[in-house]
Amino acid sequence: MVFESLTTPMAAEMRPWQMILLGILYSSLGVMLGLWVFRDYASLIMVFITVMGCMPIMYNTIKYEEEKDEEDFPETTLLKEHWKALEVFMFLFIGVTLSLSLWYAFLPQDLLSNLFSAQAATIQQINPVTGRFTGPFNLFTLIFFNNFKVMLFCLLFSFLYGFGAIFILVWNASVIATAIGIFLRSNIASAAMHAGLDKAACYFQAFPIGLSRYIIHGIPEILAYFIAGLAGGIISVAVIKHTFGTRKFEKVVIDAADLIMIALFVLIVAAFLEVYVTPGVFGSVTPVLSACQA
Repeated sequence: MVFESLTTPMAAEMRPWQMILLGILYSSLGVMLGLWVFRDYASLIMVFITVMGCMPIMYNTIKYEEEKDEEDFPETTLLKEHWKALEVFMFLFIGVTLSLSLWYAFLPQDLLSNLFSAQAATIQQINPVTGRFTGPFNLFTLIFFNNFKVMLFCLLFSFLYGFGAIFILVWNASVIATAIGIFLRSNIASAAMHAGLDKAACYFQAFPIGLSRYIIHGIPEILAYFIAGLAGGIISVAVIKHTFGTRKFEKVVIDAADLIMIALFVLIVAAFLEVYVTPGVFGSVTPVLSACQA
């Protein structure tokens, strides 16, 4: 496959930042093919095509990490090695999110109604649910258990399909990108309603602010999903090799269990940031954008 030849797990782990470029490439191709061939279903086709592009590097990296488990490394060394794979996945996710955010921000409105319709509907469904919870702890509980459910899906999908978690993660990237794009377009629209280039320039702050609004808690949240997906994928590869009952298989299971516990801890941190930190930070940022309208 062409995409499979673009990079290898070893090359990606040496230069993980380059995965941002691949994430932009895969998602942009998904956008263009989705609008060109399946316009009425572009919001889902875009995700599927992006997933197809990500599959080779995702599966090969998980397989590469499982091979490390078969070596006689101490657990701390293995976790450090796995972190290299997680960097690859995170930069890939950032590339997809950044690309789709820009596509949402600058495509004509008539195309957006097809390209991001499912994602926009998901955001509309989430907002009323979270709005019913007034207490911070109640909201923390809701967000944590919702994220925990997603983490379990990532674990299960990766175990069953090897790279199954990538679909859930690309879908999440598209939803986050839609939220960032909505934030950016609304502020650019407000700038256009007011005269003066200085005010328009002020709204170039909208993109980094919108991105940061979701990155603060989004990065650890997505990281937890990737850790769980890596754990499930490692076990999946070990099962395929039929190494049940051997010392190597037991080592893989212990390594995967450690990864799951780390993912759970990171998920708790992400929920805490989303409930207690992000609202406080962006409560002070909103007046900056409001001042642009003065």
